[in-house]
Amino acid sequence: MTTVELTAENFDEVVGGSEMVLVDFWAAWCGPCRQFAPVYEKSAEKHADIVFGKVDTEAQQQLAAAFQIRSIPTLMIVRDGVVLYAQPGALPEAALEDLIEQARKVDMDEVHKQVADQKAEQGSS
Repeated sequence: MTTVELTAENFDEVVGGSEMVLVDFWAAWCGPCRQFAPVYEKSAEKHADIVFGKVDTEAQQQLAAAFQIRSIPTLMIVRDGVVLYAQPGALPEAALEDLIEQARKVDMDEVHKQVADQKAEQGSS
């Protein structure tokens, strides 16, 4: 699968409608972003069950602001609607593959329980 361009118009639909999504926040003028792009594309080809999205921070400034992107490239992993990872920096191929495997192993029932517990705590304080 190739990468999907994410925009303010399709972001919720793509991310919300997929079990696991990787999002690469990038810009054309960013050297590290251009270095990371082939690594990201190669990984997208290997993992057909995962959506690999790209957000051009120049064209989608509102989206970048919504996620408080201050440094690019920033990689975000969303699984079942929960952000599991969001860190700036270009990753080497082995690190990206390791991160994907770790995200696959996360017990999402436990994560959803923790999120619900946190919301309940915030509601009672």
